[in-house]
Amino acid sequence: MTGKNWLLLLLIFIGCQARASLLSSDDGGSMELELVRVHGLPGEGGGGAELDRTKEVISEDIRRYRIIMSKRRDENDALARRKAREEDYLNGDMLSMETPMIAARDYGIGQYVVELKVGTPPKKFRLIADTGSDLTWMRCMYDLHRPRHRRPGVFLPANSSTFTTIPCSSDTCKVDLSELFSLVQCPTPSSPCAYDFRYMDGSSAKGIFAHETVSADLVSGGHKKLEGVLVGCSESLKGQFMEPVDGVLGLSNNEYSFTARAAREFGGKFSYCMVDHLSHRNLSNYLIFGSRPQPRNPLLADMQYTTLLKSGRLIPLYGVDILGMSVGGTILGIPVQVWALNSGGGTVVDSATTLTMLADPAYQLVVRALEASLSKYKRVVEDNGPLEYCFDSTGFNESLIPQLAIHFRDGAVFEPPVKSYVIDTAPGIKCLGLLSVSWPGLSVIGNILQQNHLWEFNIAEGKLGFAPSSCV
Repeated sequence: MTGKNWLLLLLIFIGCQARASLLSSDDGGSMELELVRVHGLPGEGGGGAELDRTKEVISEDIRRYRIIMSKRRDENDALARRKAREEDYLNGDMLSMETPMIAARDYGIGQYVVELKVGTPPKKFRLIADTGSDLTWMRCMYDLHRPRHRRPGVFLPANSSTFTTIPCSSDTCKVDLSELFSLVQCPTPSSPCAYDFRYMDGSSAKGIFAHETVSADLVSGGHKKLEGVLVGCSESLKGQFMEPVDGVLGLSNNEYSFTARAAREFGGKFSYCMVDHLSHRNLSNYLIFGSRPQPRNPLLADMQYTTLLKSGRLIPLYGVDILGMSVGGTILGIPVQVWALNSGGGTVVDSATTLTMLADPAYQLVVRALEASLSKYKRVVEDNGPLEYCFDSTGFNESLIPQLAIHFRDGAVFEPPVKSYVIDTAPGIKCLGLLSVSWPGLSVIGNILQQNHLWEFNIAEGKLGFAPSSCV
């Protein structure tokens, strides 16, 4: 999937830097990764540059949606996928490790980046915080004898005393890591277990699995080490990968993700708070493993909770059970099948998808309900790609826009601020920040809709909490 003919839309997105730290708490500690917004406000650099960034961001969103859908469709054919990857390996494709590391994104990627310390001695890497990814991986050079372009932010296993490869002959490689795209090719019993991530748009990340130590600084001094964390050493990247970042922090609900490893240390949960996408570039927010300090979160007592679905059709994604949606207090007549997994529907919450994607039956009714309050503004009929409702924002009054709400089956109600679904796309232009996806299909609650809320993923208790927050 290229996605390059879709779009002319949207806004300025969030990138983040992070500084790792640990905060003490009643349950023995929590690991905190600070996220710092690094982008300017809409219009900086000119409208044309902003639209170019937007095209790249939406292309990534569409690519990512297809990956999410493929995870659901392919849950029963792991062996077939493994065989296909192995055929590529035997044909010599896996040996193309000298392929240049190709960049396809600038910092307008619309995602959050945390800074993590990996190895001994520790080295900092900027990783995308991704609740849809199973594996934590970095750009890497395991075989230093192969000629390739060197760049900052590349992990060198030879410089780390705690880097330990996983043998390709082990059950861990052959069985446990098969769903993480491990290959069965095994030149010698001690050869490293290799992987070959293949995305539906032709992008790929190839490398080897290992165990490594991850470190975080203590606010009070010293540091905390997480030993034996599963990581990927990606030696060859091809396609739509981001040049300014060094890899991905896997936060999915998978026993081999970074989430699983950190949760064992910090109470079985993690949380984040995404600041307003139009906030000042130096405003911070956080990704925290363990309990959040109460003084920073006075709204914790008022958090609503909904169940995280345990269905094998969604895991390792974070699925939620939606009853319906309302606009202005009126429940919309969205078919119940849109939210039902057994009917081809369902919904997931994802930190690395920027826009919210609704299965078309839901999308049409939501847009129709919001359109009535926007009819006074002049429609922009230029080619806006997949964002179909855009308008001249001159004189726009946010208070006249009805409240959009998502109703969960167990009673929780999520009410995002208007600026999370009526979004700036260019100077003087706003759009409804929703994308329609074909039915049947999953709906995805993206990070723009999640902004200005605290989200707590309680893996141990199988629930998702949320509450409005300024994220400061």
